Amino acid sequence: MDDILFSTPGNPVPENHTAGYFEGARKTKLRYAIFRSDVSPARGTIVLMQGRNEFIEKYYETIRNLNAMGLWVATFDLRGQGGSDRLLRDRRKGHVRRFADYERDLELFLEKIVLPDARLPFFILAHSTGALIALSAAPRLANRVDRMALAAPFVGLTNQAMSEASIRKLSAFFSFTGLGQKAMGEDRGLRPFEGNPLTSDLTRFQRNGEVIAARPDLTIGAPTARWLHETLTAATRITQQAHLTQITIPTLILAPMLDGVVPYVAQEALSRNFRAGQLITITGARHELLQERDVYRAQVLAAIEAFMPGTYPMPDVEESAA
Repeated sequence: MDDILFSTPGNPVPENHTAGYFEGARKTKLRYAIFRSDVSPARGTIVLMQGRNEFIEKYYETIRNLNAMGLWVATFDLRGQGGSDRLLRDRRKGHVRRFADYERDLELFLEKIVLPDARLPFFILAHSTGALIALSAAPRLANRVDRMALAAPFVGLTNQAMSEASIRKLSAFFSFTGLGQKAMGEDRGLRPFEGNPLTSDLTRFQRNGEVIAARPDLTIGAPTARWLHETLTAATRITQQAHLTQITIPTLILAPMLDGVVPYVAQEALSRNFRAGQLITITGARHELLQERDVYRAQVLAAIEAFMPGTYPMPDVEESAA
C-alpha cells in the first residue's frame, strides 16, 4: 500500500494511513487515502477536497496539523489529476466532461470510503475547485456533513490573459462546437517563485516543486475549454441566492485578500448572499492558504480547530482573522 502514496525526504508520508483506489462516476478510478489521528477519542473526520492540479502529497503537512487536533483526514485526488485516472489521451490536459461528475465522486467517496471507515462527525475542508464542488453538492450533504470550511472558493477568475467574460464566451463556444478538449492557456509546469499568485512562502513553494520535479505525472497543465465552461457555469449557479438558501451546513469562507487566482471581491460577494456562511478575511495572503506563510496559515488552522467540532459558535459576520 505504501507505493500508492509518494514520499520525499522533505515531504514524508504521515504515519497511520490507509491508501487505495475507489470507483467514482463513469467508472473512473480515483486515488484516496485516510490518515488517522493518534488522539483518542477522535473529534471527527475532515474530508479534504483539493483544488485544480493538486494531489494528496501536497497536503501532508496540513494532514499532520489536522491529525494533531484529533481529526482524521480522508481525501482523494480529483478525477483527471494526481494519482487518479486521466480523462483524455493527452494526460497534461486538465479536463472534466460534466461538473456533476465531481459532485458524484464526492458523494461516492462519502458512501464507499468515509462512512464505513472513518470517525463521525464528518466535516469538509475544501480549497478552490474543491470548495466549488462542496458548495454545489452541499444541499444534498446536510445529513452527512456537519460543517464546512472553504478556502479561496473558485467563484471567479482574475489575473488571466483574457477577461473572465471573454474566457466564459470562448470556452462555451469551443465546448458547443466539438472543441471542448482544446487546451486554453499555457502549460506553466514549474513556475518561478517570483510573482507567483499562489503563495508568499518560499519554503513550502520549493517543497511542492520538489515533489512535482520527482513525480511530474501527478500534475496537469492548462485546463481544457470544457473544464473552464463547466466550472465557471457551476460558479455562476452556486453563487445565486436560490442555490445558497438550500445550503444549511454552517460554513466558513476563508478568503485571502491578495488572492491572485480568484477575485477576493467575488468571495466576499458570495458570503453576503450565503445565510449559512460566514466570511473570515486573511489579509495579506495569496490563493493557497494552506501553503502560505505561518502568519497566515496559523489563522486558517486556528479557525478550523475552533469551528470544526462544533463546540464554538459561528464567528461574527465579516470577522477578520488578520
